[in-house]
Amino acid sequence: MEMTSSFFERLAERCKAKNSLLCVGLDPHISELPEPTAEAAYKFCENLVELTKDVAVAYKPNAAFFEQFGAAGWQQLERLIAHIKTSTKKTALVVGQCPRFGRDAVWQILDAKRGDIGSTAEAYAKSAYEVLGADSITVNPYMGKDSMQPFLAADQTKGVWALCKTSNKGSDDIQTCTLGDGRPVYLHVAQVALEATERGPDSVGLVVGATDIDAMRRLRQALPSGVWILAPGIGAQGGDLEAAVEAGLDLRTGMGILFPVSRGISRAADPRAAATELNRLINEARARVMP
Repeated sequence: MEMTSSFFERLAERCKAKNSLLCVGLDPHISELPEPTAEAAYKFCENLVELTKDVAVAYKPNAAFFEQFGAAGWQQLERLIAHIKTSTKKTALVVGQCPRFGRDAVWQILDAKRGDIGSTAEAYAKSAYEVLGADSITVNPYMGKDSMQPFLAADQTKGVWALCKTSNKGSDDIQTCTLGDGRPVYLHVAQVALEATERGPDSVGLVVGATDIDAMRRLRQALPSGVWILAPGIGAQGGDLEAAVEAGLDLRTGMGILFPVSRGISRAADPRAAATELNRLINEARARVMP
């Protein structure tokens, strides 16, 4: 019988099965490619998938790095998502991971940061879910709930990650501004994102950079149980891994936070070893934090 669990419920199952909270970011910078082509971008990412699929619980391909190559890039992005599903499913069957969920063992988070009026958002959702086949997508909730709802109207096996307190240096220009009620903008954004769906608080995740530990801690304290945080910023952007685990981990579940790491893995001399070490450090920090 087809499972009807939500995306985030199934993500939790996968994290538990693999004992991992690591997401590998797939950002094929042209400067890192042997030649500036869509095919080279695909090969770069394919290699990272093959090296890290035993430890990664999700992959986050950045759409822009493929879109810059035009139609050829789009084709290679579609090819990459299909490869992730096929390759990681084989790995799961071999090692017995996630036996309840046969479709695949590693999720894809399409990092596209979409956000537009309803009819346009519907087209973006169709592109992400039906054409590319992504399991989830990052969205920009700046235009309000109706800009998110088309992504949430898809079947509940799909996930949505709303930008909330991002890891870039300029995030404070808007996201930490104080509202009339004394709250920072990012807390209001979190509220709006969670109110965009009637499926419950575990239908939407929030992108909260590991570069602002105070904001992450404040958000975790305000969020209901079941809400996941996608926490970029570890490594190249200077985020503190242990502090982020302490601030963002959902102590009620021992999970609830996913760490996407791109350059810290792709630029390592041994990406497989780098991913394994990162996962070890995450789990050690998690063990220290859990009561």
